[in-house]
Amino acid sequence: MNPQTQEKNKLFEDVYDGKIPKRAPIMVNVDNAFALEYAGMDLRTDQFSVEKNLEAIDITSRDFDSDVVMGLMFRLPSLYKILEARNFIMGGDGFIQHPNVHGLEIDEYDELIADAYKTIWEKVLPRQYPALAKDKFEASKALTKAFFHFFATMGSMGQGYAGIAEKYGKSTYSIASGAATVPFDTLADQLRSFTGISSDIRRVPDKVIAACEALLPLAIKTGLGQNSSKYNRTFIPLHMGPYMREKDFAKFYWPTFKAFVDALDESNVGSNIFVEQDYTRFLDYLGELPAGQLLLFEYGDPKDIKKRLGDKHIISGLYPLSKLRNGTKQECVDYAKELIDILAPGGNFIFSFDKSIIRLNDVNPENMKAVCTYVKENAVY
Repeated sequence: MNPQTQEKNKLFEDVYDGKIPKRAPIMVNVDNAFALEYAGMDLRTDQFSVEKNLEAIDITSRDFDSDVVMGLMFRLPSLYKILEARNFIMGGDGFIQHPNVHGLEIDEYDELIADAYKTIWEKVLPRQYPALAKDKFEASKALTKAFFHFFATMGSMGQGYAGIAEKYGKSTYSIASGAATVPFDTLADQLRSFTGISSDIRRVPDKVIAACEALLPLAIKTGLGQNSSKYNRTFIPLHMGPYMREKDFAKFYWPTFKAFVDALDESNVGSNIFVEQDYTRFLDYLGELPAGQLLLFEYGDPKDIKKRLGDKHIISGLYPLSKLRNGTKQECVDYAKELIDILAPGGNFIFSFDKSIIRLNDVNPENMKAVCTYVKENAVY
C-alpha cells in the first residue's frame, strides 16, 4: 500500500478511535456528476460508461487536496433504464432526480406492517420499476439483468477507486461503504412520498409508527454491509426530520432512527450521518446516539454544535458551498480558518463542506482547491 494512503487512513482511524490525529482529515464529497463535468465530459452520455466515470474521478482526485477519492457514484442510469424507473428520472441535462412519487397506497399499510419484505417485493417495486410489473418471464429477465449490471458496475468502480487511492496516496475510506435510510425516511421517500406521509401522520398515526417498526429490520440489514466496519462506515442521509414539528419528530421519526444507529453501533459499524437542513431543534436528540457517530451538518451554529456535541460525536460539514461559489479566494480561506479554530480543538473533527458537491456550478473549483490546500497545511495538531 502507498505510504501516503496508510498515512491518510491513519488520520481517519485516529478520529474514529477517539484519538487526536496528526492533522484534521479532509473528506470532500463530490458526486460523479461533478467529476464528469469538471473533466469536461458530457453528463448525458458519459455517465453511462464506467471507464469515463473512473477517468473523471481520477482527474478530480489528482487536482484537489482531499484525503479521499473524489467522485462517488450513487446513481446508475443504466440500471434505472433497465428497470424503467419512475422514482429516479434523468432530466434533459443528464442529471438524475428523484420525483415525488409513491409506491404504497394508504390502504396497504396493514400489509406492509404484517410483512414489509413481501409487500415491498410484490407491490412497491413493480410500481416504482415498471419492468418488474411485466409478465413473469420479462420481469425475471429485467431483474436478472439489473442485478448483474449493478454488481458488475459497482465491482468495477470499487476496483477503480482502490487504484486511484493507491495512485494518488488517498485514503481507502470514504463517506460510505454503503448507504441506508432510517425507517421513516424510507417510508416517506420511496413508499408514501413527501405529501403522502405528511397526511398520514394525521390520518393514520398508529399505522405510520407500526410501519416504521416493520421497516427497521430491513434498514439494519441494509446498514450492516458485508464490508462495513468502524472505519468503513454506513452513510445515513437524513431527510424528513426538519420538516416536522418536534412532537411529531419525537413520536414518528426518532424512535426507529435511534434504534437503527444503536443496532449498527452494537455490531461495531460506524455511521456517517448527513444532518440535512437545520437540526438545531434536535441537537439534544443527536446527543443520545452512541458515541463516535460522524455528524455532517448542513446548517447550524458551529460554536453551539461543538459545545453540545463535540465531546461525544465527530463534527463535520458546516462550510457553505455558497461561499465557495460566490466568495473570493481569500474569503473562502479565511472562513476555513475560522471554522477550524472553532471545531478542531480537542479532536473529533473532520473537515468537509455542508453538503456533497453534485454539479460543477455548485462551486468555484479554484476556491475549493485553495481551501483544501489551506486545511491540509494548517489544520495540524
